[in-house]
Amino acid sequence: MNTHLYTRAALGRLIDHTLLNPVATVDHVNRLCDECVEHGFYAACVRPAWVRRCVERLRGTDTVVAAVVGLPCGGAPADSGAVEARAIIESGAREIDLVVNLPALTAGDRAIVVGHISAVVDVVKQTDADVLVKVILETAALTDEQIILGCRCIAEAQADFVKTSTGLHPAGGATVRHVALLRKHIAPLKIKASGGIGDLPKALAMLEAGADRLGTSYGVALVESVPEEAEVSSP
Repeated sequence: MNTHLYTRAALGRLIDHTLLNPVATVDHVNRLCDECVEHGFYAACVRPAWVRRCVERLRGTDTVVAAVVGLPCGGAPADSGAVEARAIIESGAREIDLVVNLPALTAGDRAIVVGHISAVVDVVKQTDADVLVKVILETAALTDEQIILGCRCIAEAQADFVKTSTGLHPAGGATVRHVALLRKHIAPLKIKASGGIGDLPKALAMLEAGADRLGTSYGVALVESVPEEAEVSSP
């Protein structure tokens, strides 16, 4: 495998700084946005209710706003996800992190999974073709066969990214093995590793395994683990 070098700034541009706590306050959200600006994070990833505030606070910066649709398990009707996604984009979000219909995926119902994703992708791209859609599979709760099926569904529905996890599922978050499995089956789509990425070695291992973006609430700690004016290498 190739070794990649990361400065603080380079690592920061690969991070979606995340706050999905349902009891987060205005102060928490404001702090998230300020940390995004300070450390140059790619996105602030929040629940839909906080999109407008984040957009206003981050206006004129290099950080975009991402919002998660379909928490916790993506089991709501497809049209409700599409309505929510449109409203989020109209509020200024530039990325949608969509939870896959997990019950349908675990049941192997490809048609429902594709239809659920497509309904959101279609309305997103019709509203603004530049907005990205990342589909969350919840890989820790799936078999390899289910993960591969999820990849095929995401590709068929023409989303932009596959994302490992919400970070909220009791089964856990991202693993290096699952990121490598996604890379094998999702190319040329991109991968966001998320859930449980709390230290620099794990973050670097995810990138080396094939992740293009990291979702974490530990973004500040990760970048500050890189010595100033220095580089760190992936394994």
